[in-house]
Amino acid sequence: MLAAYAFVFYYFFVSPTSFRWKGIFGEHKFPAGYSIHGIDISHYQGEIDWDRLRNASIDGTPVRFIIIKATEGLSMLDNNFNDNFFRARENNFICGAYHFFVPSVPAKSQAEYFLKQVHLQAGDLPPVLDFEQKGTLSAQEIKKAALTWLQTVEAAYDVKPIIYTNYDFKLRYLSDSVFNEYPYWIAHYYVDTLRYRGPWKFWQHTDAGRVDGIKGDVDLNIYNGSMYDLQKLTIGRSDEDELELLDEEMDI
Repeated sequence: MLAAYAFVFYYFFVSPTSFRWKGIFGEHKFPAGYSIHGIDISHYQGEIDWDRLRNASIDGTPVRFIIIKATEGLSMLDNNFNDNFFRARENNFICGAYHFFVPSVPAKSQAEYFLKQVHLQAGDLPPVLDFEQKGTLSAQEIKKAALTWLQTVEAAYDVKPIIYTNYDFKLRYLSDSVFNEYPYWIAHYYVDTLRYRGPWKFWQHTDAGRVDGIKGDVDLNIYNGSMYDLQKLTIGRSDEDELELLDEEMDI
């Protein structure tokens, strides 16, 4: 009876969350087959030691990109955004900025607020829409709100924004074919492989990561491609730039 109880407890309560326990207690298991690692940060990470972070590694490879929380809703600018973005760019990380979408606020107003606060440059990642809460919106209203934000920001930067969402939200609300043209950043924690079968660019695989230079937990991400592909994704890359990037990749 004890053996049966232990098996049932492990199967239903321990096994489904084993990746989280490993993350919390330092036994990280990184996604196999990916070499481009990065993090995303906000004011929750507090004061960052950028000298240590610049030399940090994830799964034995350097931290290549950092995506930083910028805005939320219609009036909230992350307290550490400007400093974090400046320091990340100063330390030669590939930088990105994301907007956390609040479903109770008009989408166009949120896009305009993001554009007012965030000024991306050539070499930065495209703007990111973080849409993971439905509020009182219907499925059709979610689709309309997401498209309004995406199209408003795309018109300003002339680049397709990235959509960040979790695995379940993507399948339930953002699976319409109209979203297929946008790069995806999928959050799916404590699994050994990303179960989403469509095309994607980034996978946020844990919220319990540890990186030198940051106190406490931080989200860890991988990029689905090479450094050449990642740099090609950034804003303002010309055909000449892409040839130079390809030459560098081949030299490496």
